[in-house]
Amino acid sequence: MGGSMVDWAIHVAESELSAMLPRRWAHSLGVARRADDVGRILGEESSLLVAAATLHDVGYAPRLATTGFHPLDGAQFLRDEHGADERLVRLVANHSFALLEAEERGLREVLEAEFPLLEEPLLVDALVYCDMTTSPFGEPTTAQERVAEIVGRYGADSVVGRFIRRASPEIFAAVERVDAALAVQPR
Repeated sequence: MGGSMVDWAIHVAESELSAMLPRRWAHSLGVARRADDVGRILGEESSLLVAAATLHDVGYAPRLATTGFHPLDGAQFLRDEHGADERLVRLVANHSFALLEAEERGLREVLEAEFPLLEEPLLVDALVYCDMTTSPFGEPTTAQERVAEIVGRYGADSVVGRFIRRASPEIFAAVERVDAALAVQPR
């Protein structure tokens, strides 16, 4: 991991998450490590992926939780307090099929209007891959185990449980696409 955007992302995420939400911080670091490895399929976009991976859950920080929907809260924080790169903010806002959860929460129109999904499928898939193949403790896992863990933690009938079950086919497909890209990209 390197580059000024990545260094800045680590600093921001650590200051918002490490003390208040150490497990969320461990997950974010694990997702960033995964992104550092996966970034080879993106070439020059690898630092953007690592920065987004590092910051994807910053919206969980208690002081940032204005809507209670962490992708939206994190993206608004990055845009409004830091003037962050627009593509980075849009990746954070839309990570791991957030539009589907936004719909469950009645926030889809707000999310789409403020932070349109990037039209960069491999980059978007790579962030899904990194998030959904990293455990809450920052360790590698499978997407199937991660989805099951999320359903178990939140409950199948919760907003998050409904969303993740609905999104799981898309999550698994994104992971498969990234696995395929990794298989043809030399280390």
